[in-house]
Amino acid sequence: MKPKILFCGYREWSLKIYGHIEGKFRDKAELKLARDEKEFEDTIKSFNPGLVLFIGWSWIIDKGTVSKFLCICLHPSPLPKYRGGSPLQHQMINGEKESAATLFRMNDKVDKGPILWQEKFSLDGNLSEIFERMYEKGKKGTEEIIKKFLNNESFEGTAQDESKATYFKRRTPEMSEIKAEDFENNTAEELYNKIRALQDPYPNAFIRCRNNTKLYIQKAKIDEK
Repeated sequence: MKPKILFCGYREWSLKIYGHIEGKFRDKAELKLARDEKEFEDTIKSFNPGLVLFIGWSWIIDKGTVSKFLCICLHPSPLPKYRGGSPLQHQMINGEKESAATLFRMNDKVDKGPILWQEKFSLDGNLSEIFERMYEKGKKGTEEIIKKFLNNESFEGTAQDESKATYFKRRTPEMSEIKAEDFENNTAEELYNKIRALQDPYPNAFIRCRNNTKLYIQKAKIDEK
């Protein structure tokens, strides 16, 4: 009987990773995909996987599931920095030049499990370019995790350094607004970073105009001089 792997993800770049690993490992493992919370809850009970991968996932996983199954998550930040929600957007808005794809073993704390794999990638360019880098790194790291699983290797990992940890809450659509005072209090580069961090599929940056209408800004450029 083939070992069972449940892949949980719905974002475009994460589904590309699933397509890649499904093609690469279909002869060695039985894989199933869960795209949302209901599919996950329905599948994990009947499928009983040996490995659960959360790649591009937004829903909270209960402690019982994490304690019962080998659960590994891909988080788009150089953990322990930028734990919590909307990590990629927070990094870009804060002017970070570099991020990382981090795969860690999940425990009963948010993004605090031991790190199994981590590689850096650039935050330059628009969001679609950054997602492509996320795909390439995530594909590589996920392959490594599956190989370890198939070879029955240890998943102890490296404990995160709590002294370097930072935590951010998930952004809301209202936080995408650019207000009049932002033009006085921020540089062009800072506003540019906010706009490109909020490109599709995220709630786009917007300016509130007359009669409470909204002007959405999906792309910008800055004077390089």
